[in-house]
Amino acid sequence: MEKDKIIAGRHIVLGVTGSIAAYKIASLASMLVKKKADVTVIMTANATNFINPVTFETLTGHKCPVDTFDRNFEFQVEHVSLAKQAEVFLTAPASADVIAKAAHGIADDMLTTTLLACTCPKLFAPAMNTAMYRNPITQDNLKTLARYGMEVIAPASGHLACGDTGEGKMPEPEVLYEYLVKALTPKDMAGVKLLVTAGPTQEKIDPVRYISNHSSGRMGYAIARAAMMRGADVTLVSGKVSIEPPIGVRVVPVVSAADMAQAVKETAAKQDIIIKAAAVADYRPAAAADEKIKKKDGDMSVALERTEDILGYLGTHRQEGQFLCGFSMETENMLENSRAKLTKKNVDMIVANNVKQEGAGFGTDTNIVTVLTKEGTEKFPIMSKDEAAHRILDRIMAYRAPMAFGEK
Repeated sequence: MEKDKIIAGRHIVLGVTGSIAAYKIASLASMLVKKKADVTVIMTANATNFINPVTFETLTGHKCPVDTFDRNFEFQVEHVSLAKQAEVFLTAPASADVIAKAAHGIADDMLTTTLLACTCPKLFAPAMNTAMYRNPITQDNLKTLARYGMEVIAPASGHLACGDTGEGKMPEPEVLYEYLVKALTPKDMAGVKLLVTAGPTQEKIDPVRYISNHSSGRMGYAIARAAMMRGADVTLVSGKVSIEPPIGVRVVPVVSAADMAQAVKETAAKQDIIIKAAAVADYRPAAAADEKIKKKDGDMSVALERTEDILGYLGTHRQEGQFLCGFSMETENMLENSRAKLTKKNVDMIVANNVKQEGAGFGTDTNIVTVLTKEGTEKFPIMSKDEAAHRILDRIMAYRAPMAFGEK
C-alpha cells in the first residue's frame, strides 16, 4: 500500500483554471504519469492563456478538452464519459470563479460540466489573491464545497504573482500528490483515533548541551501518515526532527521525555490505538545547570536519573478496548528482550528491530522489523518504512478486530 502503488493504474482527472499557478500542474501531471496513473487534464478557456493544452496532451497522452462542444472528439457525451472514468477529480489551481460555480452547481464549460457529473472524490486547491481568498463570499463558497463532501486543500502563504504576500498560493505539486494518494487510499481505519509518538527526546544538561539519540522520526512519521491516509484521526506527538509532518495530522511538538509523557497522558484516554515509536531517553541529568558549564581540566561526570516509563504508564492505565503497540530497538538478544517487554509493559504488540542490522538502523529509508504478540512472532523482510508502516497497521487492525466483539 505504498503511495506509488495506490496511484498506479488509477484514473485521475485534473481540472486547470485561469491562474498563473497553472504551470505547476504540468509537473504534477508528469509526476502522476511516471507513477503509472492514467491522467486526463481539462482546462477552462482562461487557463489556456497561462499554459497551452498541448503541454498536457504531450505529458499525459490524452486529448486535453477545453470546449464542451469540441468536434475533434469521437462522438460521445465527453464530459459524462470522463466523469464515469474518474476515480478522483482535482481542480488545481482552483480560481474563485470556478469555486463559485462548483459550489452552486453551475456547469457552463467542459470543466464544470464534468465536475458536476462526477461521483468520485473531488478536491479543490484554491489559488488567488489574498483579498479574494479571504472575501466572505469565497469563504462561504469553500464551506459549501466542504458541506457537499468535497475536500478543500488549504492554500499556502507566500509571495503571490500580484505582488502581495499572504494566503492564496497553491501548494506545490508534491503536496497535491499527497492529497490525491489520500483520496484514493481505502479508508479501513475511518473513525479510529490513533496516537503515534515519534523522534528523539532531548534531555537538557545546560543551556547549550543535551543528551539525545540518533532517531530521525521517519518510522513514526510513516505510521502517522499511513494511518491518516487510511482514514484515521491521527495525533502525532513528536520530538525535534528535520522532516515535514504528514498532511492532515495533528502534531504536538515536544522536546524532553517529560514533555512527551505529559502530551501522551493528556490525550491517551481518547485514543483507540496508541503506537509508541519514539526513541525516548531512559535517563536525564538529575539537575540541569542554568548557565553553561565551563570546561575545566580533568574529567567531568553528570549524575543521571530515570525518566518516566511512558509505555509502562500506558500499560497500567489503558482504557477498555484500547490497543497498545510499543517499539523495541535492540543491538542484541532482540527477540528475548522484546518478548520480555511485551509482558512487562502489558501491551498488545511490540515492533522490534536490530539497529545494527544493515537497512534497519536510524536515519534509513528502510527497516527490517519483527512483530511480536502474545500469539506469536512474524518477521518482515527489508522494506521501505512507508510499506512497513502499512504492514504494521494491517496487523494491528486484524488483531484488533475481535476486540470489537469482546474477544481476544
